[in-house]
Amino acid sequence: MDGKGDPVRYSNRLLIPLLLALASALAGCATVAPYEREYLAEPAMQTDPDPIDSAYNDHIYFSIEGSSGGRGFGGGGCGCN
Repeated sequence: MDGKGDPVRYSNRLLIPLLLALASALAGCATVAPYEREYLAEPAMQTDPDPIDSAYNDHIYFSIEGSSGGRGFGGGGCGCN
């Protein structure tokens, strides 16, 4: 042996992780039939199922706290971060 190792074993070491990555990537792909799309469009499947109610609650929070947009970051209307 010349010290480089078996080329078949080396290619298998690269091929197996590549096939596993490809299989896991393809597992997330799916086609949805038109008659199944109605279930995905239900309000419970949305990120914000009731945007009008959320806007109303944000307005109330803004009116009470004196701050705006306090959902995604720290701090408030008082200046005490």
